[in-house]
Amino acid sequence: MKAAPIDYIEFKSTDLKKTKVFYNELFGWTFTDYGPTYTSFSESGVAGGFELTNRPIVNGVLIVLYYENLVEIRENVKSAGGTITKEIFEFPGGKRFHFTDPSGNELAIWSE
Repeated sequence: MKAAPIDYIEFKSTDLKKTKVFYNELFGWTFTDYGPTYTSFSESGVAGGFELTNRPIVNGVLIVLYYENLVEIRENVKSAGGTITKEIFEFPGGKRFHFTDPSGNELAIWSE
């Protein structure tokens, strides 16, 4: 099986404007908005983004892996004992799905 490196880290945010100011002033991160509910960041050492939410943030970080063939890796996740929590969906720049590992940790895998 081919490796699936950690490619992106996704956080939740209850206020994208405050989040961007905080991380820009503190660490110099720069941001690119993708509509009113999502912003990606760079200049942090790893690619990532913030998704706007109005729900309480419990597990605010989503580790996003990269894999070329989403259908193949989705089946491999299920065969290995993972649970698909969000089916494959499209977003600007690609597609992805979410899953939990046997301990309940949620991760995502994306592809172009």
